[in-house]
Amino acid sequence: MIMYHHINSDDLPLSNSDSMLEAHLRLISTRFTTAFPGESITSESICLTFDDAYYDFYHYVFPLLKKYNLKALLAVPSAFILSDTDVMSEHRLSLKHHEIYEADNYKTYAPFCTYTELKEMVQSGHVMVASHSMNHVNLSEEGVDLDQEIFGSKVALEENLGFRVDSFVLPYGKYNDAAVALASEYYPYVFRIGNALNPSWNGIGGLIYRIKGDGLKTPEELFKPMKQLGFWFKTMIKTLKGSR
Repeated sequence: MIMYHHINSDDLPLSNSDSMLEAHLRLISTRFTTAFPGESITSESICLTFDDAYYDFYHYVFPLLKKYNLKALLAVPSAFILSDTDVMSEHRLSLKHHEIYEADNYKTYAPFCTYTELKEMVQSGHVMVASHSMNHVNLSEEGVDLDQEIFGSKVALEENLGFRVDSFVLPYGKYNDAAVALASEYYPYVFRIGNALNPSWNGIGGLIYRIKGDGLKTPEELFKPMKQLGFWFKTMIKTLKGSR
């Protein structure tokens, strides 16, 4: 499982250029078969996940998925998703990362994918939607309404999309036992950050780990032997501890 965020963003630790991402996805298309959560997997299977459902996913990534016949899971924070928009692409892509969640910028600039765009992508067969909570909050913080963030987001997505949502991606990789228990109650597949591999869709300790794919220096960086060795080592340690 690989995790990505932005394309061509000013937030460089959480972004790749469009040219780097295309080279990376082209490489993946020659070596692996992409899979959605729950599908049959082999040693050559890979699951691509993109967090936050920024408009740059629809603008840059979706065309590449179609071009190279790939699949990706898109984690959506449902409170920021508009039904549709007539805001021009250049304006939707213009916000700096820190501005996206400020005040009502999500209404004014539409920096996230709309429900119209999400439906198009899901219907294409190249994208599956996951919940990324309602408001993209740290679920381990005191006072967070876990039922609203975890279950409410599922209801909102399913009602607006007309598709079942079976995956939940923990925002910021932050969680506590209560958040994991509730997410596991409503979603068969719960994802976290962690730079480890997974023996199956059950993950490790009930959570599916994802390798950071942002800030790539080369298209093949994640697949180099020393990188893979590091991922396998962390996987073994986590598996032996039975921890998540």
